[in-house]
Amino acid sequence: MMDRHLRELLNDQFNKELYSAYLYMDFADYYHNRGLHGFGNWYDVQVQEERDHAMLMRAWMLKRGETIELLPIAKPDKTITDDADPLHFALAHEQYVTGLIHTLHDAAEAVGDTDSAKFLDWFVKEQVEEEENATSMIERYDKAVADGTLEALDTELKGRRWKAPSLHVDIF
Repeated sequence: MMDRHLRELLNDQFNKELYSAYLYMDFADYYHNRGLHGFGNWYDVQVQEERDHAMLMRAWMLKRGETIELLPIAKPDKTITDDADPLHFALAHEQYVTGLIHTLHDAAEAVGDTDSAKFLDWFVKEQVEEEENATSMIERYDKAVADGTLEALDTELKGRRWKAPSLHVDIF
């Protein structure tokens, strides 16, 4: 049986991953409504990634004989005033999630749950990538605005496709 505190943290992270999907859907919708469909696509793919992160958490809990408690998913609370806002909000959000993942990993190690710590190693690595991507998007946007190539960047971003996560949890 999983440690109660770790179980609660994993359940909370499941909910926060779904919130992340909601947040990125809000960003995608903003960009689509602005006619920046490449940026919208970028965040549509992010929605799928965050949903998959939640499903991996759920699968891990089920594999361990635990049950996810379905909690309400908060409504995104960001006020977007210009096209760069979602990019900056996304970086701040990924930095926040990185802290949550580190807390989870530390909790697993503190109770000697080596299997959960190994499971969470993937998420630790994933957050490095998420922060790099968010930082790169800000840099690329700023450069495209400065160079007058925003339309070209938007067109390029239309080509981004979802890839299934490299982590897989068999539950049956």
